[in-house]
Order: sequence, then structure tokens, then C-alpha cells
Amino acid sequence: MKFEVQLLWGTDTTNSPNPGHKSVEPEVKKKLNELPLKWSNYFQVESKVFVVSENQAKKQPLEKCAIEIKNLGRQVEVALFDKKGEQQRKITQALPKGEILIWGGNAPNSTSWLVVIKRLE
Repeated sequence: MKFEVQLLWGTDTTNSPNPGHKSVEPEVKKKLNELPLKWSNYFQVESKVFVVSENQAKKQPLEKCAIEIKNLGRQVEVALFDKKGEQQRKITQALPKGEILIWGGNAPNSTSWLVVIKRLE
């Protein structure tokens, strides 16, 4: 299975203070707008693509956290780790090709961070 993991920043400001951040792709923005989130803009902080073989797991570090995905065949086990390496959340579910899983949390100044996991293949 091939995945893209994105770290996003949610805010009501129209521009990110970091010029390296870019607006999220329309498909992800549409999915975020369907959720009961209060922010009007989302910026991609980081994006990584990687492959996880069946019955294998891969941990992918991101700027503010890490994601570990285990390929269970018909399902995936996804774990979220904080900056200290402590597991914060874990879920096992089907994630068909093209589907998106979104996890989020609060950030300073009434903003948020979001982790978007998209199965590419």
C-alpha cells in the first residue's frame, strides 16, 4: 500500500506566516470543509509519500509528530505519536484507495494542526 501523509495547519488567517507553507489541495480542502471544523484556511506544512508492504509497519516522522502505519491486508493500523515519541492515538480500520483519514488537535493562538493520511495505492 502506498500512502501520502500531510501535516496541516488550520487557521482563519488568509496567509501562513511561513512562506514555505502552501494551501492544501482542493480534494483535501473539500474533505476538511465537510467536517465540523471552525477554520477557514488550511496550509500544508509537510508532505511525505511512502510504501508499506503487507504485514509490515513503517513509522514516518513529521515536523510535529510521527505516524506509524501497519499494513494488515484489508485494513491498516495507524498510530499517532507526539514529538516525545509517546503514542497518542491508535486506530484499526479499512482505508480503501483514494480515501482520507484525518486526525487533529489544538495549536497556539486558536489554530490547529491536522494529520491527513491518504491511501494512494
